Amino acid sequence: MSEKAGSQSGGSSEASGVTVSDIQELIRRKEEIEAQIKANYEVLESQKGIGMNEPLVDCEGYPRADVDLYQVRTARHNIVCLQNDHKAVMKQVEDALHQLHARDKEKQARDLAEAHREALSRDQSQGLSPAQAFAKVNSVSPGSPASIAGLQVDDEILEFGSVNTQNFQSLQNIGSVVQHSEGPLNVTVMRRGEKHQLRLVPTRWAGKGLLGCNIIPLQR
Repeated sequence: MSEKAGSQSGGSSEASGVTVSDIQELIRRKEEIEAQIKANYEVLESQKGIGMNEPLVDCEGYPRADVDLYQVRTARHNIVCLQNDHKAVMKQVEDALHQLHARDKEKQARDLAEAHREALSRDQSQGLSPAQAFAKVNSVSPGSPASIAGLQVDDEILEFGSVNTQNFQSLQNIGSVVQHSEGPLNVTVMRRGEKHQLRLVPTRWAGKGLLGCNIIPLQR
């Protein structure tokens, strides 16, 4: 009995993972409900422009003869129910977006931690002395890919993708890595005596270039 309950619990956890297609389906349902609400309001409009609150009896208290009372009551009932459905679906969309965003942030944090461990492990396994910086960041534009990645002015670059102290010759090395990147680049910087591992995604943005920062070589 306990094994069965555990199995059901595990399945529920797996099923709770929200996907983009789930959100797209919720949005499709939302739009479908909105179209139905609009159609029911058009029914009310066709009945002498009667709305949701106008009385259905005349001044003498008799049912109005100038409108189809059944159609009006049905349309009003449908609108109330559909508005409740719409509110519920909007809440589901909001919750799903929060879950998806939280999961992406968790994955980014895991990726950063893994990249940091790999860098430390590589240094230790190769018995390397502390890596030397070969370039320095002297400006970062707000809202740029570099800013989003966490680069700061005066960061000294130890690694930029595949470029490091051993193979760095000129800033063209960094430019080549950026132009040919197909995803996030691992960037290791020294900041106030501490090593930081960042993930930079070169991409088009409102400013110039793909990074939004200025890098200058260091003379050693």
